[in-house]
This record gives sequence, C-alpha cells and structure tokens, in this order.
Amino acid sequence: MTQPGSSARLRRTLGLGDAVVIGLGSMIGAGVFAALAPAAAAAGSGLLLGLALAALVAYCNAMSSARLAARYPASGGTYVYGRERLGAFWGYLAGWSFVVGKTASCAAMALTVGAYVWPEQAHAVAVAAVVALTAVNYGGIQKSAWLTRVIVAVVLAVLASVVVVCLGSGASDAGRLDVGTSGGVGGMLQAAGLLFFAFAGYARIATLGEEVRDPARTIPRAIPLALGMTLVVYVCVAVAVLSVLGAGALGRAAAPLADAVRAAGVPGLVPVVRAGAAVAALGSLLALILGVSRTTLAMARDRHLPGALAAVHPRFQVPHRAELAVGAVVAVLAATVDVRGAIGFSSFGVLAYYAVANASAWTLDPAPTARLLPAVGLVGCVVLAFALPVTSVVVGAGVLVAGVLAYGVRRWAGSPR
Repeated sequence: MTQPGSSARLRRTLGLGDAVVIGLGSMIGAGVFAALAPAAAAAGSGLLLGLALAALVAYCNAMSSARLAARYPASGGTYVYGRERLGAFWGYLAGWSFVVGKTASCAAMALTVGAYVWPEQAHAVAVAAVVALTAVNYGGIQKSAWLTRVIVAVVLAVLASVVVVCLGSGASDAGRLDVGTSGGVGGMLQAAGLLFFAFAGYARIATLGEEVRDPARTIPRAIPLALGMTLVVYVCVAVAVLSVLGAGALGRAAAPLADAVRAAGVPGLVPVVRAGAAVAALGSLLALILGVSRTTLAMARDRHLPGALAAVHPRFQVPHRAELAVGAVVAVLAATVDVRGAIGFSSFGVLAYYAVANASAWTLDPAPTARLLPAVGLVGCVVLAFALPVTSVVVGAGVLVAGVLAYGVRRWAGSPR
C-alpha cells in the first residue's frame, strides 16, 4: 500500500478521445438541463447574449488552462499552476475554491439524478448514485472514461431528438428568438455567470493531467475541442427550446426540455428527456468526483489537506483515499441539504478558480498578444462572479475568506517561534 504523503505518480492511460469525452461529460450534463431556466429568468430576451458572453469567458479560461496544463502536466489543475506561477497562497486559494465549489456541484448533480429518477425519494437516490460512481472511479480511470463515453452518447442522442422535435414542430416560432435586453445588462451578466457553470467541465481535463498520454500535445487539443463541441450543442438546444417556449416560459419552467417537447406536441418524448437528464447528471457527477479527488490529491501532497489523502492505490493507480473522502462528503450533503442554490455558489467558486488560472497564464509570456486572452478571461471572471445573485456572492466570498483564514492559521502554527 502506498504510504500517506508518498510521491507515487498516477498512470498515463488517457488519449485525446478519452480526454475530450471526459470534458463533454462534465459540461453537457451540468448545463443544458440545469442552467438554462434560471439564466432565462435573469436575462429574458438577453439569454443568447448571456450564452455568448459565458462562452467567451470560458474560451479565454480554456486557452489559459491549456497552455498551463501543457507546461505543468500534473494532477491538480489551477492549484498547481497558481502555486508554480504565483506562489503557494494563490495555488491554495484556487484549490480551495475548486474543492469547495465543486463538492457543492457534486451534491447538486446527485440530487438532479434523484429528482428525475424518483422525485419522492430524491435524497436516497442521490446518495446511491454517489456511492455507485465513487466505486466506479475507485476501479480505475479507464473504467470511468468508458462509462463517460456511454453517457455522452446517450445524452447527445436525447438532445438531438429535442432539437429536431422542437424545430420541426408547428409550435416553433423564429420570432421568439428576438435578441434583446429585456432583463437589463445586469440580468444578462447574471445569466452569463449562471451559464458559466455549464461550461466549467473542461477543467476536468486539466486536473487529470497526470493521467493523460503526451499531455503537452493532448491537453491543448482536448480542451478547445470539448469546449467547442459543447458550445455547438448548447446553442442548438437553446435556440430550439426558445423557439417553442420563448424566454418568459423558459424562465418559469421547472424542467425546460421536457416542457419544450410537450409544447411541441410530442408528450411521448417527455419520459425519454427525463431519462436523458438523469443520465446527463450522472455523467457530470462522475467527472466532478474525478476532478475534485485529483485536486484533493494535489493539495494533500503539499499538506494543505491531510497527508493521508495523497495515497495512490498500488493496483488501480487512483487516489483512492481522496476519492473515498470526496464521495463520503458528497453523500452526506446529498442526504441532508437542499442545494437548489448550489449553481450560483459553485459558479462563484469556479470563477475565482479561473481568475487564478488567467493570472497564472499572464506570467507565461510577456508579449502583449499572448497576454490578451488571460487579461480578458481575468476581467470576465471577476465581473461575472460579482454579477451572480447576492446570496451566492455573499456565501461564496465568506467561504473563500474562511479558506484564507485557515491558510493563515496553518502558516502561523507551522512557523518557527
């Protein structure tokens, strides 16, 4: 058994296709079923503008992450990049933001599974989903990549059906796609911040950097590929659903894709859409647990988290203690809390995480052209973070401050008197 705190490395088994699929599984599952309705409620006719803004910020972040991942192909993502480029504190802050925010996202996705599979027992189903997917991840990264391929294929088939049914129905009206700012600039920015939650899955590719073959070549290709494919899917689905429901009805919808196919005159497709939503949330949860456990591994190696979590299983070559710890925390949250506000809270934490990524990428090359995308990404992250609902901003900022205080206490306790 690998000893706690050891420097055992993970095995490089993932190719380009595996990395792209893991990114797709992270993004498509979270966003298209969970974030469209609250974003439409905030932005109104500015929904598509908010989607475009979220995609722009995500693209800048993706390019920064890709450059950094090629330079530092180790588990941990921006935790490692911030530590290496900006100093230990900034790496810690990025890791803290990611672990806390994405743990909440894991619980939200687990409860989404429960709500679609068995609404009356959503918490019990959520806990069962967490236990099952933690076991899959424990068995090795290749098993996780294989399951994600299946999930992505199913979800894409369901979404394609929704798009075809909505756009091909008599209920579709291009006039409902009129782009405006009925929710105001603030509403559009808030929608972009909420929709950013849906694009953040490409981080999973970077956090798995220690398990990707030829990372200097694979990661910079996988991240923009996954992001671009996801954007195409989101635009198609958003246009299709808007054309049937309009921004107002979409903002009020509890299950927007199911409501859209019902309004399009094909109620028989509703159970399929519900099943697709549950499968998509499972795919997102699978990839989220992967990413959080790898960042936990990296922080444990540096003793920002208990050193025992740094152990790598000698047979399965996974950070098994980190995965079990993350699974246990998520299971408790899924069993006990209502995480309907988790999207906003998670978005705040993830935007803080990417702000550190962009600041780190800024230091890679002094050329003005090389610094343009990190600069746009950094400003975009800050603006979108503080455009989120007030509760999300207050709680998110409070959690970051708590992390900073914990870091300060640890440094003080470890310093020579």
